[in-house]
Amino acid sequence: MKANVENWHEVITSRDLEKLSEILSEDVVFYSPVVHTPQVGKKLTQLYLSAALHIIANDTFIYIKKVIDINETILEFEVEIDGILVNGVDIITWNNNGKITEFKVMIRPLKGVNLIHEKMGELLLKFQQKK
Repeated sequence: MKANVENWHEVITSRDLEKLSEILSEDVVFYSPVVHTPQVGKKLTQLYLSAALHIIANDTFIYIKKVIDINETILEFEVEIDGILVNGVDIITWNNNGKITEFKVMIRPLKGVNLIHEKMGELLLKFQQKK
């Protein structure tokens, strides 16, 4: 519901990884626009969403449309990355406790998908090397 979406917006604007962890369910499933298989579990989902916050949630990021239902939210966004206007959709499913159980991202155009794929790959590699 509205409070769930407000919690997600708080994560986007603050890039608060602790808050992100609080709103993810343990068995959350993340569907990436570039990874073929679903990423299952809080640890993997948090890793992908943390990387996305670094790359996508820049000063130009804005949600331009919102469809909010009881347990589902669809948020259309636009962001400029390296001079490319990227358009995408976050489809979020919430449980009754306000935790995210499914997070799906769709992105266009292909040039934007390729750019995000490249940047996410580089950042995820850096995250793994820090361990």
